[in-house]
Amino acid sequence: MRVAVTGTPGTGKTSAVELVETELEKLHLNDLIREEGLHEGEDPDRGSLYADMDALAERIPEDALFESHLAHNFEAEKVIVLRCSPAELEKRLRERGEEEAKARENAESEALDVILSEAVARHGEELVYEIETTDKSPEEVAAAIEAVLNDERDPSAGDVNYTDWL
Repeated sequence: MRVAVTGTPGTGKTSAVELVETELEKLHLNDLIREEGLHEGEDPDRGSLYADMDALAERIPEDALFESHLAHNFEAEKVIVLRCSPAELEKRLRERGEEEAKARENAESEALDVILSEAVARHGEELVYEIETTDKSPEEVAAAIEAVLNDERDPSAGDVNYTDWL
């Protein structure tokens, strides 16, 4: 089974996936992009890499729990979208050293449901699970991911709404 964990940067994907107890192979796609050169250059304005999506797709095994803000772009039986209030998200990103403009851009993307919308458009509502992470510890988020993996949770897309932040 392939399970994608996605969300705006700062929602807690990497921390939570590290704590998930599963037999699935865990992959951090951003690490693969950087460490194995699976990119097509750098965006000079954002300081981020242009991922080679085809090369990345070839590296995801059939039985994997993989995470990245890009994860929803790949084939998966379940897509878990981590969500965080834009104000908290912006704070988290600034605390980890992101520039104010980039942190603000990511907060706006979160408020506009950009990744959730892309996940639903590609996979359909029946395969998408939203997890609100704003006030949850990484352990609590990992437990919620495990509930999805164990079919103890129904799909849920559109339950979280941050448009009032705009």
